[in-house]
Amino acid sequence: MSSATSSSRVRIPKIPFWAQILTGLVLGVLLGWVARSQDISWLHTTLGQIGDIFVQLLKLAVAPLVFFAILVSITNLRKVNNAARLASRTLLWFMITSLIAVSIGLAIGLITNPGAGTGLTPKDGKLPEHAGSWIDFLTGIIPTDIITPFTELNVLQIVFMAAVAGIAALQLGEKAQPILTLSESILELLQKALWWVIRLAPLGTLGLIGFAIADYGWDLIGKYATFTADVYIGCALVMFGVYPLLLATVAKVNPLQFYKGAWPAIQLAFVSRSSVGTMPVTQKVTERLGVPKEYASFAVPFGATTKMDGCAAIYPALAAIFIAQIFDVQLSIGDYLLIAFVSVIGSAATAGLTGATVMLTLTLSTLGLPLEGVGLLMAIDPVLDMMRTATNVAGQSLVPVIVSAREKILDHDAYNSASSSPIDSIGSTPVEDKQPVAVAA
Repeated sequence: MSSATSSSRVRIPKIPFWAQILTGLVLGVLLGWVARSQDISWLHTTLGQIGDIFVQLLKLAVAPLVFFAILVSITNLRKVNNAARLASRTLLWFMITSLIAVSIGLAIGLITNPGAGTGLTPKDGKLPEHAGSWIDFLTGIIPTDIITPFTELNVLQIVFMAAVAGIAALQLGEKAQPILTLSESILELLQKALWWVIRLAPLGTLGLIGFAIADYGWDLIGKYATFTADVYIGCALVMFGVYPLLLATVAKVNPLQFYKGAWPAIQLAFVSRSSVGTMPVTQKVTERLGVPKEYASFAVPFGATTKMDGCAAIYPALAAIFIAQIFDVQLSIGDYLLIAFVSVIGSAATAGLTGATVMLTLTLSTLGLPLEGVGLLMAIDPVLDMMRTATNVAGQSLVPVIVSAREKILDHDAYNSASSSPIDSIGSTPVEDKQPVAVAA
């Protein structure tokens, strides 16, 4: 009888993660509109706190996650034949795709004139609290001590220390094995804890979107309508135009299959607005697309801190044109070339964190544009950052697929069978020792 009762129970279907995210998005917009239109201060505050807690939980894992991910990824290169070749090809494709992205951003900006007719003036801008420059960028790579980069979340310095530690471990060989084993275990622990945070993404979406609507309202978004549309269109052209073209012509694989497999990481990036926070998911979907684990464990963490087609290419190109038009500054051909140079070389300044203010100030200071222009874009930044980060993460998964395909180490069976499965099924797996991956000469 108990068996019959058990079999007759109605099973509640599990809600797909994308549907949870969409529900959070819709509820966030609705609650944000109610909070603003009815002037409900407690709802406004609550939405902000929910979003802040979610972002803070992501940031809490960033520093140790970056350090151990980079350290382990470098040491994993010992399992790959011709590791230097793979690393150099990865960096080359990062630069190629960044150059294409910034070119698209410049073209859209020159066609649409996003700063025209906004009603904004230089008086609406204000200086940012922190500004980036090439001197700060170059001198800021090396930390003054080993504690401050972690407490102040200076990801670039954390990457530097992790790279040094990883290279030293490679040089030490077997003597460093206990440290490597411990590092791999800590990385697995951090990824497992981050999975718990990721499950809160629907609530985080509700809070972040709701607060943005309640705080800024539709009127403010209207002032930036052209600029916002430009950023979304530019990112969409790169993500759904350039990337599929590269997959079809360079990697010679089915582009639709890529998005099918990579979708869990792309949707999480859209919500979390953090490439580093999405990194464990990005690595799992990249491996699921047939990229060897040893190579993916290097390329994805490397990309999460340096590969930013949305934040470091499309956005600063459009923002520079927007700010120049507001401040009535004429940009020359040389200025546009400088924007492209900064985007390709300086993208590590974004460091995978929420927002791209450092990259924008670096671009503006290089061009000699007023840094007060950053203040013009801060209010609209959360709305823009969702699409920018989704583009970043798509590119971070794309390049390892392209490099693997060209080097003939891509598992085409795995790629062709990759599915957009629920996020729970992409959980972390134990680190395994495998035979070296051979790279074609």
